[in-house]
Amino acid sequence: MQLQLSFATLLAGVLFALSAVQDAVARPTKRNPGLVTLPLKRVPRAEGVPPTVYLQQHINRAHKRLARMKGREVPSDHQLRQNIERRMLALEEDPLSKRFNRQGVKKNARSTNRIGLAGAAHNSRSLQLKKKKGGNAGGQAASAATTTGDNGTAGTGSEIEANGVPSGVEAANAPAASNSLGLNIEGQDVGYLATIQMGTPPQDFLILMDSGSADLWVGSESCTSTAGGGCGSHTFLGTASSSTFQDSGKQFAVTYGTGNVAGTIITDNIAVAGLNLTGHQFGVADSESDDFADNSVPFDGLMGLAQSTLSEQGVPTPPESLASAGLISDAITSFKISREADDLNDGEITFGGLDSTKFDSSTLTTFDNVNADGFWEGAMDSVTVDGTDTQLTGRTAILDTGTTLIVAPPADATAVHQLIQGSASDGQGGFTVPCTTNASVALSFGNTAFAIDPRDIAFQPVDANDPTGDCISGISSGEIGAATEWLVGDVFLKNAYFSVDVGKNAISLAKLV
Repeated sequence: MQLQLSFATLLAGVLFALSAVQDAVARPTKRNPGLVTLPLKRVPRAEGVPPTVYLQQHINRAHKRLARMKGREVPSDHQLRQNIERRMLALEEDPLSKRFNRQGVKKNARSTNRIGLAGAAHNSRSLQLKKKKGGNAGGQAASAATTTGDNGTAGTGSEIEANGVPSGVEAANAPAASNSLGLNIEGQDVGYLATIQMGTPPQDFLILMDSGSADLWVGSESCTSTAGGGCGSHTFLGTASSSTFQDSGKQFAVTYGTGNVAGTIITDNIAVAGLNLTGHQFGVADSESDDFADNSVPFDGLMGLAQSTLSEQGVPTPPESLASAGLISDAITSFKISREADDLNDGEITFGGLDSTKFDSSTLTTFDNVNADGFWEGAMDSVTVDGTDTQLTGRTAILDTGTTLIVAPPADATAVHQLIQGSASDGQGGFTVPCTTNASVALSFGNTAFAIDPRDIAFQPVDANDPTGDCISGISSGEIGAATEWLVGDVFLKNAYFSVDVGKNAISLAKLV
């Protein structure tokens, strides 16, 4: 009986976590024409989740994401749930499992599906939204922002600080470039948020930025949660808050790896780093699963930055519309994402070009996008560990800011870890490496090798009380897709400047400075 109680308690803790936030700043400033930059800010990661369970959450999300990207059958909820249960059962059998605070679950914890198990139609585009902490999102440019709880009462999901940002969201450093705004970085480097403006008068909306999807949406003023009630302490858009809001009546629905939204396509004015798009088409969600509606979710909506051929709404993405309107020279989106451990929080997202102050121009390489659907996928020349070639050739990699880990085919992941001294398989698709590893894993694109910082390979200690023991590896394995396809997320992308060009259907990478 005690085993059942502790198992249920742990499950509740995995499915729900809250945290405090610090303030973020998002000030648009002027820049040379055709180039706009947004700095990235950090949002803390949920606490209290055992590292091995946290790893499995990311593996599950990546498996679903890659399956959708490649048009293959998505793993069933039952399969993914079993993966989580095996991890938790292993903790129950571990005499040291009390380290993981199994009895410290908040009384108001909900059994909401926040571990990548949400049901989804196989033809839906996938975005694996990681477990979030914090509360309501916003910026400081638009003091008229409407932040409410349950779409009408004062928000209770987070404490809003004097400058209008959610408590607990760390501010990005002032961007080096002008015409810039900040991007939040979710703790442990798992998500990226930026503040844009919508409506008349403009309101600030904190938006999750993702290179692996292509739809922009925020909650509507009539938004309801599928769990009951309103959509939490967020900022909403509609006729009450915007005089330029026009509803087309056309329906849209997007199902993600950890939730879903449905609503209508509307037109309204938006501003990205001070560049104003009049009558832009995007979605407002009348219905959100609790994965989005809960007060613990710090963002108000999503902006997909893949190509619009992926859009469920069937409308251009903001970068495409900015380019069509002549507000930026090309539909280019560039990412410099920072690492939590560096405590710099200097990430930025740039529209219309590349910010040359962020990378070594002599290392810039550009290669073709080989994905016909609109994801950003390139040929990967080689994979090395400490200069030793793994002999993995003919591989491709989808480069995706919406994925935290690197997910490789099982044989490839094994080949990499065999060259990392002290590594071991956990038998469930994950690997461990010594937290003190200095192994240099490098992925090559366009004949240029990009090394991954060993701190990113040693993703998180298995035991928080032993930071020099074993760490969960940032490279995991997945049996989804062909034996030559990789899904390469932030474990790699923190180590390179990453840019995508819709017009040229090309990807660029460069080494950071």
